[in-house]
Amino acid sequence: MTTAAQRAAALREQLHEHAYRYYVLDDPGIPDADYDQLYRELEAIEVEHPELVTPDSPTQRVGAPPDSAFEPVRHRLPMLSLSNAFSEQEVRDFHRRAQQRSGEAELRYVVEPKMDGLAVSLTYEQGVLIKAATRGDGRTGEDVTANVRTIHQVPLRLSGDAPARVEIRGEIYLPLAGFREMNRRLEADGAKTFVNPRNAAAGALRQLDPAITAQRPLGIVCYALGDIEGFRLPTTHSALLEQLRSWGLPVSELNQPAEDIDACLDRYAALQAMRAELPFEIDGVVYKVDDLALRETLGQVARAPRWAIAHKFPAEEASTRLLDVEFQVGRTGALTPVARLAPVFVGGVTVSNATLHNMDEIERKDVRIGDQVVVRRAGDVIPEVVRALTEQRPADVHRVQQPPQCPVCGSDVIRAEGEAIARCTGGLVCSAQREGALRHFVSRRAMDVDGMGDKLIEQLVGSGRVQSPADLYTLTQAELAGLERMGEKSASNLVAALERSKHTELGRLIYAIGIREVGEVTAQALAQAFGDLQPLIDADEAALLAVPDVGPIVAQHVRLFFEQAQNLSVLQALQDLGVNWPSIDIAAKPAELPLSGKTFVLTGSLDTMTRDEAKQRIQAMGGKVTGSVSKKTDYVVAGADPGSKLDKAQTLGVEVLDEAGLAALLDGAG
Repeated sequence: MTTAAQRAAALREQLHEHAYRYYVLDDPGIPDADYDQLYRELEAIEVEHPELVTPDSPTQRVGAPPDSAFEPVRHRLPMLSLSNAFSEQEVRDFHRRAQQRSGEAELRYVVEPKMDGLAVSLTYEQGVLIKAATRGDGRTGEDVTANVRTIHQVPLRLSGDAPARVEIRGEIYLPLAGFREMNRRLEADGAKTFVNPRNAAAGALRQLDPAITAQRPLGIVCYALGDIEGFRLPTTHSALLEQLRSWGLPVSELNQPAEDIDACLDRYAALQAMRAELPFEIDGVVYKVDDLALRETLGQVARAPRWAIAHKFPAEEASTRLLDVEFQVGRTGALTPVARLAPVFVGGVTVSNATLHNMDEIERKDVRIGDQVVVRRAGDVIPEVVRALTEQRPADVHRVQQPPQCPVCGSDVIRAEGEAIARCTGGLVCSAQREGALRHFVSRRAMDVDGMGDKLIEQLVGSGRVQSPADLYTLTQAELAGLERMGEKSASNLVAALERSKHTELGRLIYAIGIREVGEVTAQALAQAFGDLQPLIDADEAALLAVPDVGPIVAQHVRLFFEQAQNLSVLQALQDLGVNWPSIDIAAKPAELPLSGKTFVLTGSLDTMTRDEAKQRIQAMGGKVTGSVSKKTDYVVAGADPGSKLDKAQTLGVEVLDEAGLAALLDGAG
C-alpha cells in the first residue's frame, strides 16, 4: 500500500518534470488541467501531513511571508562585471590581447546574447535550491530567495547527478509580452507604468512580498558557474552550458560557438538583425573564450575577466540643449565636468545630467554652453554628451573653463603630465573627498579602526568635528558617547580601537593615506623599498621608479601627493598624536626574502589567524598571494570549508598546506 510520503514524493517528481517541460522546453507533456489536478493532490497531502512538506516542493514557490528587508549575501566567488566594446576594432583589440596572453594562435569562443536584465546567483546544495542573491557590488548581494522561488523557470531541485554544492550564475529578465501586459494593467488601474523591461524586472525581484513577484512573468537564462563542490568540471564553456541544461536549468537557445573572432563578429551582426523580433530585450552579445584552462591563464583585471567581453549594440541617442557645466569633485580629487541638460527621454529614462568626462573631451568635441548636443545612453552606462550640433550653434554660446581652484575647498587644481583628468590637491583636507578618504583610512586593511562605521563618519564630518584623519585621534569618549547610536560602551570601545590603531605598519599607513593608484601591494612595495616615511617623502621620481610595481604614473602620483603642504601637515599631526610604526630593514631585498618567487592561494577559514594576517605574513617574507589556482601556484593553504580551489589544487598536483603546515613554513622561513 502506498503511503502518503511515497505518494507526495511521486507527485513532486512528476510536477518537477512537467514544470521543466512547460517552462524551460516549451513542450508541455500534459494538459494544464491534468497538471492542476496533480498539484492539488499534492497540496491536499501536505495540508493533511505538514511534516511531509519539503523545501523543493512545487507548492513552496509562493507562500513565504513578506520580508521587511533583504539580508546581505556574501558571494564565495565574486560576480564579475564585463568590459564593454562598442566597435569592431575594440573587439579585435580584445582578441589580440587574449592571443598574446594565452600564447594561442587562434582562440575559439562561445557567443551569447547579452540579456538586458539583472544578474543573480542560485545556490543548490544536494541538488536543492537554498539561496538566491543579486549581484550587488560583485562581492555582496541581497538575499532574494523567496522571490526567485516564484520564477517557474528556476528549478527548485536540479535534475540528474547534481554536485554537493553549486552556485549558478544567470540573468533574470522580463519578456516583452509580459512587460506590455503588466504596463497595460498598471495603466488601467491608474498606476505608474515601468519605462523598460529591465526596470520592471528589478522592481519585481525586489518586492517585499513574494506573492507580488509571482504575478510578474519573470524568466531566467543561466550562463555560468560560481563556486562548486563535489563535481569535476568539463573542459570547455560549451560543455558547461550543456551540463547546466542537463540539470534542468534554462540556457539560451541563441548561444553559438565561434571558431574565431570573425565568426564572433558575424554572429553579432546576425543577432543585431534579429534583435527587434526577439521576445525579450538584448543590448549586445558576449564573447567568451571556450577553453576553461585558457581562462585561468588569461585571468582578470579589477572586476572584469580578460577572457570575455560584451560587444554592445549601438546606443540610443537624442539631442537636447546644454544649459551649463558644473565640476564635481570625487573621493580621489578628480574633477569631473557634468553637463546640465534640458531634460530629454533617451534609453528608456529621462536624462537631465550627463558626463563630459574631462576637459580634453570637451575641447575635442568642441562642446560649448548653450549648444544643442547629442546625448547617448547605453544600457546602464552613465549618459554622455557625444557631440555638439555645431551647425545649429546659436550666437550666445560660450566655452567651458576648467576652474583653477577646487570648487569645494579652494585648493589648487592640477593635471599630472600625461593625464586627462584634473585633480584637487586638497588630498586629506578637501571636504568633498573627506568622507571617502576617512572611510578608506579606517578600513580593515588600512588603519583597522574597529567600530568607526559610515554613519559615524557622516556625523563627524557633517558637524565639522573631523576635517582630516588626524582629528580622529583627538576624539574623546565623552563627545563620542553623545552622538546618535553611540553609548558609553561603544564610545569606550572606539577610543580603545583608535588607540590600538596608532601602532601600525608602514605599508598600512601608506595605503591608508589614499595616494592615487597606490593599493595594498604597491604600498607594501614602497614600505619595503624605503623603510620609513621620511625617505619616501624625500624620494625623487628616479628612486620611486626603482621600486617593483611602481611605474611612471604611480611615481608621479606619489610625488604630487607629498609636494602638497597640507598633506604633509596631516601626516605630521598624525605622528604628533602618537601614530607610529617600526622602521623596516631595507638591507633585505625582496629577492633575498625566504619566500621570494613563491605563489600562494588561500581558501577556507583559518583558526589561529585571519586570511588577511596570513596574507601579510606571506608577503612580508617575499611571497605572492593570488586569488585563483593555476599550474604556477606553489602552495594552496586550505582552512575549514575550503571550496573548489582545493579540488583544483589536487587536480593540478599543487602542494596543499593546512594551517599547521603554513605556520611551520612561515616559522621555518623566518
